[in-house]
Amino acid sequence: MNSKKRDFLISISIIFTFSLIIILYLNYFFISKFGLNQDNFVFIIIPLIIVGLAIFLSFSISILKPLFKSDEKLQQSIKETIHELNIPVSTIKMNAQLLQKTISDEKSLKRLDRINQASNNLLKLYENMEYNIKKEIDKIDKQEFYLDEIIAISCEKFDDIKKNTIITTNVPSIKLFTDLNGFEKTVDNLISNAIKHNIKDNPLVNIEYKNGILSVFNTGEKIDTKNLFIVFDKYFQEDSSKDGFGLGLAMVKEFCDKNKITINIDTLENGNRFNLNLKNIL
Repeated sequence: MNSKKRDFLISISIIFTFSLIIILYLNYFFISKFGLNQDNFVFIIIPLIIVGLAIFLSFSISILKPLFKSDEKLQQSIKETIHELNIPVSTIKMNAQLLQKTISDEKSLKRLDRINQASNNLLKLYENMEYNIKKEIDKIDKQEFYLDEIIAISCEKFDDIKKNTIITTNVPSIKLFTDLNGFEKTVDNLISNAIKHNIKDNPLVNIEYKNGILSVFNTGEKIDTKNLFIVFDKYFQEDSSKDGFGLGLAMVKEFCDKNKITINIDTLENGNRFNLNLKNIL
């Protein structure tokens, strides 16, 4: 347990104990003076409860305020640091692109390509960190975007790692309104999962949209029925021989729950199909 959690628990315990002592004393005072019967029960107990809550809240605000203020300062510092990281990375990327226009040596161009790739990776990390911070403090801005564009972008990301997997899509230009970054990560995780758990011979991933349902199907061994209830749990891996940490589907479920997207799995003879009901974000 870290020091902040310990301080918080100790502070709450002290405030609660102090408030309880005051209420018990007042309770004893009023009962000894007026007695306790059916006629005055409501007039004694309810005011005491209200007074107890008022004392607890007033002391909680004054004592815990420094702890909350410390967290706010740390949060602000992290946001500012992450923002500053974007500047040098963008500068490196811009100058590398300018150098590519003036250099013709093949070895130098390859080095610049590696610098550009590293810069892109750093920018992606920056975007992920920024998104995770905003997600934690519930300051994610929703925006409009088109489903077919997101699916196309996500599929392109897996061109280098899908090997012989065939990815087919049948997705119309449907406008959605939600957290763009979170939705994109959800689609990425579903496609990644579909590729990872595919069959070795003639692997197929099919993505389609119909009647408000976005489906991601992959050929392969169907998910065991007993695992359907825990497949979205953190760190769960039905096949431990596959790469990963068992976090992808947990992130998918977290996003869907937060945005009121119903998700279910159809286990078929030749594979599995993940279905997302998008009616609440259309």
